Amino acid sequence: MDAARVINDNGAWCWFQDERAVVDPDAGVLVAGSIAAPEGPGGDGRAGNVELTVVDLRSGATDVVVLHERFEADDHDVPALWRRRDGRWLAVYTKHKTDDLTRWRISEPGDPRTWGPEQTFDWSEFTGGRGVTYSNLHELDGRLYCFARAVNDDPCALVSDDEGDTWAYAGKLFTRPKVGYVNGYTRYVSSSSEPARIDLITTDHHPRDYNNSIYHGYLEAGALHRADGTVVDPHALDADAPSQVELTTLLAADSVWDSEPMTHCWTVDIRRGGDEVAAILLARHDTPEKPEEAFAREHPVPDHRFFYARLTEGTWQVRQLAKAGHGLLVHENDYTGLVAIDPYDLDSLYASTPIDPRDGSALKHHEIFHGRTTDAGATWTWTPVTENSTGDNLRPIVAPGDPGRVPLLWFRGHMTASQHYDCEVVLLDRLR
Repeated sequence: MDAARVINDNGAWCWFQDERAVVDPDAGVLVAGSIAAPEGPGGDGRAGNVELTVVDLRSGATDVVVLHERFEADDHDVPALWRRRDGRWLAVYTKHKTDDLTRWRISEPGDPRTWGPEQTFDWSEFTGGRGVTYSNLHELDGRLYCFARAVNDDPCALVSDDEGDTWAYAGKLFTRPKVGYVNGYTRYVSSSSEPARIDLITTDHHPRDYNNSIYHGYLEAGALHRADGTVVDPHALDADAPSQVELTTLLAADSVWDSEPMTHCWTVDIRRGGDEVAAILLARHDTPEKPEEAFAREHPVPDHRFFYARLTEGTWQVRQLAKAGHGLLVHENDYTGLVAIDPYDLDSLYASTPIDPRDGSALKHHEIFHGRTTDAGATWTWTPVTENSTGDNLRPIVAPGDPGRVPLLWFRGHMTASQHYDCEVVLLDRLR
């Protein structure tokens, strides 16, 4: 088993921003975003730093760059990264619904260690001062999109025609009356291969407020489509956004799998390879005596399940993947260790779980396992990446950018909240 190395001694990330880590194959450099916490090295003086760890993959040299000092101690604020055609890097980040600004900085050409001044887009005209969260950078038809949770807490977008120098409000992707905290939790993936499109998976609301299903659709040629190509919205992001329930249902709330009902679904990851798309979904196997207890903030959920979904020729095949174990945090009972799909190999993924997927045995901590399938997800072979750990290994990422290598990142340590953790960022970099 290869040894992972620490590249940042204080950091973590949420999973509704992308890309959180990117490789520049020409320079041989990996850039990964994270947020420092008060419990880690540096304490309160470093807490809330928006940080980029820059790793020279050839020499091993590592630098930590601070984009914004003491921004907000919250893993939801991690930046999304984009490599521009002029050799500069773009980093975009927000607070966790505590102000209405999307912020961005642009690096010097070819140098992710040196950054220009912070710039801002103010959403308050559209949000009424209710805040914005998350950043997701994806390109379609020569235009750069930054998807965020904003107006009515719906998935919305900014657009840029100059690779992030300037931004304008584009509109809502879909909408519905809000239930509880926010509306859909959306994951996106774009690809430069034809046909050019942006695929997405999303929920109804937050799983602690609603018994979510998961839906899939994609943006192509200005329209929002279902999986089979049917057009849901011919003018996506216009004033009359549809509800996400009009998309293709991928995993339905209360659906039964091997005689077990699954509820409160959540999105985990999505990647595209050629004409196929793979996604990771999460659901509870939870049947409380009183149904209303399922929505209690500290209701314990000991049995989450990961699902693997594969889209081929317009049809989804969904299968159970592995047990995800108990809720990670007492007050966030739908948080888990998560799963990352290899962006260049849809048959390969990395799962963080306290349940050994080889035999179902309970582990002391969340460990990371590499899963590989040879039959599009029907069966899996599992190999441990970490073993006998003294803390949890959480939220793996396989950084895209260089198809010739597998830069696997995660953070490890102890986490009690999105704002409180003592975790270090680690990297295990392998050539294919």
